[in-house]
Amino acid sequence: MPGTLERPTREQLVRDQYADARFVAGYADAYAGWGPTARYHHSRFHAVDQVLRGCPGGALLDAGCGPGMMARHLLDDRPGDFAVTGCDRSAAMVDAARNRVGKAARISVGDIEEMPFADGAFDVALAMGVLEYVEAGPALREIARVLRPGGLAVVTMLNPRSPYRLVEWGLRGPGRHTGIEALTQRRLRHELWRAGLQPVDTLYYDVTVLVPPLDRLVRRWHRRWRAHPETTVGRGLAGRLGTGYLIAARRVAGAV
Repeated sequence: MPGTLERPTREQLVRDQYADARFVAGYADAYAGWGPTARYHHSRFHAVDQVLRGCPGGALLDAGCGPGMMARHLLDDRPGDFAVTGCDRSAAMVDAARNRVGKAARISVGDIEEMPFADGAFDVALAMGVLEYVEAGPALREIARVLRPGGLAVVTMLNPRSPYRLVEWGLRGPGRHTGIEALTQRRLRHELWRAGLQPVDTLYYDVTVLVPPLDRLVRRWHRRWRAHPETTVGRGLAGRLGTGYLIAARRVAGAV
């Protein structure tokens, strides 16, 4: 109809949100403190650390690096092990990441669906908290392209079947999560296989029996999770209480 405003696309909504410097600052601040968001990020760090434990190092890509929190964590926790490169399609996120890591890592603007890196350039590729905002298939094929044969991909996803997510999204409605598409583990594994990435491990993180708004009340005094992040991750049926999950996969030789 003439005069009718077109609704912004999912991609436009995400780009506009992450272009705001105030949002970027708030996103980085959310890693601190004791609330549910801080617990989620802290647990995700621990889950990634677990799957990288057996990795000796090498060239590592943090695709969708955001404000550089994971890059900074790896540089501090495993100094000298990884040559870290990060990219994000938000220039505001890239600026924040560069300020956080300085010259210790290479950070550039780049879309995970079309990254400015050569084929087989990396031994490890991380995609943390990014697949929910893009088309997973093209993004995973691009991750596979920049990995060497046998290279390790570590991807994370919000767990849409966890009690926490079901209650959170039910209470707050779809407007709170505009732009997000959380895939089930089965669907994500399928997309990984299609991209030439063979899943080798699955780990749930931010495992909790609490649901909103009880989690905010309880965590004002229950803070064991920060000192013992191992209590926030799990595998199997118990692990499915995790509000997010991680899949580690190897690039199949000749698949890309």
